[in-house]
Amino acid sequence: MALPWWFPFGRVPEIAPEALEARLKKKPWPQVVDVRTPTEFAAGHVRGAVNAPVTALRSRLGALNLDPGRPVVAVCLTAHRSIPAVRLLRQQGFDAVQLAGGMRAWRAARLPEARR
Repeated sequence: MALPWWFPFGRVPEIAPEALEARLKKKPWPQVVDVRTPTEFAAGHVRGAVNAPVTALRSRLGALNLDPGRPVVAVCLTAHRSIPAVRLLRQQGFDAVQLAGGMRAWRAARLPEARR
């Protein structure tokens, strides 16, 4: 049985929560793609993030209108679902990394969250 393309395994480049927060204060800021479910996203996310669940990211990537000239940070809860997202983004030519430790690390650092 073949595993789905979004099955998380391996390592990808990362950015620490505090480093991402600092980068979000300087233009051009990175694009943030949150690959959690809409319910998880609504409960709190990195400000400016767009939500595209990892299971739908491949089909929705074009509709996100990401700027290929700006870096992209993929975010999930624990830095597992963001691994395949980073791989997909890099395959498409984006300079992509994941948020190290995911939203759990973001929250542990007591960084601000947006809610919708």
